[in-house]
Amino acid sequence: MKAKLMKIPVYILFITLALIMLIPVVWLLFGAFKPDTEIISYPPTFFPHAFTLKNFTKCMQRIDILRYMVNSIVFSIGTTIPAILVNSLAGYAFARYEFKGKDIIFVIFLATMMIPFQVIMIPEFLEIHMFGMYDNYWGLIVPKIASAYWIFMMRSAFAGLPKELEEAARIDGLNEFGIYSRIMIPLIKPAIVTMIILSVNGNWNDLLWPLIMTSSSKMRTLANGLAMFVGVRTIEYGAAFAGASISLIPMLILYVFGQRYFVEGQATSGLKG
Repeated sequence: MKAKLMKIPVYILFITLALIMLIPVVWLLFGAFKPDTEIISYPPTFFPHAFTLKNFTKCMQRIDILRYMVNSIVFSIGTTIPAILVNSLAGYAFARYEFKGKDIIFVIFLATMMIPFQVIMIPEFLEIHMFGMYDNYWGLIVPKIASAYWIFMMRSAFAGLPKELEEAARIDGLNEFGIYSRIMIPLIKPAIVTMIILSVNGNWNDLLWPLIMTSSSKMRTLANGLAMFVGVRTIEYGAAFAGASISLIPMLILYVFGQRYFVEGQATSGLKG
């Protein structure tokens, strides 16, 4: 009982910090229902004094938000699903198999993480254009599937599993892909869910990559659409807040449903390997 009472101040501290971190998000959501004059007024208001839905109407009139949301969904989900297969297979090979040059190849993979995107974005653009994938979903999705970061995380997750599992499966007559898919993958569910959340969230909010790999308005993602509300001389705060609120909801739902596995995956990935 005494130990539980001693933890109460710690819980209160963490809850307070969590509420402080949520203030910008809540302020954004409330701002979506304020007129522009109230948003930029001083002193600022937290709760809307003049509740309005005009910001959402203005947002839908200014940009094709439904089309942009579909593009964001296709880009995010279309990249994440094959990325799970490709990166988990690579991580499994690095963690469970011995082959010549394994350590050197893995170090080369890790070294690519130190290369800034700005260095390779022009060569990637030229390559995508040469293969005829510019300004379509293939050009957005294919180059983003494989990632040294995901391979490293999958390798760490697989490396923490005991060797006896695959040895027992081989004795029972299971083939190598069956061991990977039926035995190993279910045991690293936290790492898989972590990868799904981070990959979908990263692609959903990516502004620069779709801007480089697409040129037509029909291929814009939601992040590109929201950037249109910020001009050189004016910023449409209300419409931008409304669009950002719509963009925030899918990611919030995704994290709420996967947060238990996400926290576990973040805590355990990288501990071994």
